[in-house]
Amino acid sequence: MPRMNPRTLSLRALLLLGLWHTGRRSLASAPELQDPPKKIAVVGAGIGGTAAAYYLRQEFGAAVKIDVFEPGAVGGRLATVKLGDYEYEMGGSVIHPLNLHMKHFIEKLGIPQRTDVPSKMAIFDGKELTFEESDWFIVNFLRILWRYGFNFLRMQMWVESILDKFMRIYQYQQYSYAFSSVERLLHAMGGDSFLTLVNQTLEEAMMGEGFSQIFLNDVVAPITRVNYGQSVRINGFVGAVSLAGADSGLWAVDGGNKRVCSGLLYHSKSELVPAKVTSISVKVRPSKTGTTASFYEVNYVGESGSAHSLYDIVVIATPLHQGKSDISFPGFSPPIPSHYPGRYHQTVSTLVHGLLNMSYLGTTQPASEFTVSEVLTMDSKDSVINSLSSLDPVHIPKGYKRPPASQTKVWKVFSQQLLSQEQLQHIFLSYDSVSEMPWLAYPSYHPPHRRTPPFILHDRLYYVNAVEWAASAMEMSAISARNVALLAHHRWHGQNSKIDQEDLHTRLRGEL
Repeated sequence: MPRMNPRTLSLRALLLLGLWHTGRRSLASAPELQDPPKKIAVVGAGIGGTAAAYYLRQEFGAAVKIDVFEPGAVGGRLATVKLGDYEYEMGGSVIHPLNLHMKHFIEKLGIPQRTDVPSKMAIFDGKELTFEESDWFIVNFLRILWRYGFNFLRMQMWVESILDKFMRIYQYQQYSYAFSSVERLLHAMGGDSFLTLVNQTLEEAMMGEGFSQIFLNDVVAPITRVNYGQSVRINGFVGAVSLAGADSGLWAVDGGNKRVCSGLLYHSKSELVPAKVTSISVKVRPSKTGTTASFYEVNYVGESGSAHSLYDIVVIATPLHQGKSDISFPGFSPPIPSHYPGRYHQTVSTLVHGLLNMSYLGTTQPASEFTVSEVLTMDSKDSVINSLSSLDPVHIPKGYKRPPASQTKVWKVFSQQLLSQEQLQHIFLSYDSVSEMPWLAYPSYHPPHRRTPPFILHDRLYYVNAVEWAASAMEMSAISARNVALLAHHRWHGQNSKIDQEDLHTRLRGEL
């Protein structure tokens, strides 16, 4: 398929990276700060939690003790699984070239990007392949032009215009601006147009821009299905994030994306507490000065039983939703719900080491010539699966070549439900190992957009995962983690001049 010009991307990314590495708090000299907090708790060690620990350390300095609570594996939804001799990504697998926080992390941690293995894509309507990418750019371009006119190029321009606005958040964060709600953060990026996007479906947004229904059905829906397991009726903002995931230059981390989480945890000098947090409440204690001080009591259960600790600040980086968390918040006024409205969408990730059945794809092409690595699917009653991908290991060994479909190899199937043995036998001629993981991977996106959960749950209690209700992605979690760390810092020190302000460009002009 035609791709966005990589040169324009790299130029813009270089400009922004140049900005990124300039002084962090150059806008105004900081006022006198009060003593930093002594103890901070972070609940959850996925990308949101570990990035929060990293940024909290950056904001509050070396003296504060940071505990990160995680009952499972570090990495959360960035999980890998071993099949045979190699490990494979089970969860979040690709990162956009303009994801500047993720880029910054791997540079800081000294982790290389995974070696790129060229890939080709096809689209399947549940009965046959309706499109198959050629090795030749011009052939792809002419096929798409013939069928969809300039819809594809216009889609890339539309996504590019949204990305241009999205990139503003990096400049705001570079100058330590923070936002108290997801709506305010989105408004700082894209003004009313971003708030409109989260309040309408991707279908409505794109039809309003003049895209055809056939293009939405044939091209856009397969992309939203592979990325979010949902149709073009997701909100327009998460839809644009999804379409950006069809760009060129996507990358992944050598050895698995979860390495970023363990690297951030190590770099933040936090202590990992392998325990499940059960409740958080406010405790008032007398202080040295004769007044009282309030703390958060975090109750948790680990291998050695129940325990609790007091913290000045608590950051929750796990979804407070049905099926995802059971943390209670006794005694808060106004009350904090254990579960916010809305639900998380199930996507089942099935890794199969087997031989693909070419007739399942309705093609007579010999398997030895089938070099497609990504089969996307249309939103039709015949599509049992959301996507079918030929998977490469998380570390690409020297001299590695992706095997053709005529050989036994690892495939990843995304589906709404667990696949039955009958369905697996329909897709594969034979297989010797199957690994299944049902994920509550991202919210079920149904606009109009209900008010998202807040970033600030209580005075010094923060919620990273609120951002997922606009869009769920590794970079969105990193942006939210940075925002929450900045919020926590400014509110601890009573610096409200950089909260919910959109005057950055005015102030920058004033300083020039």
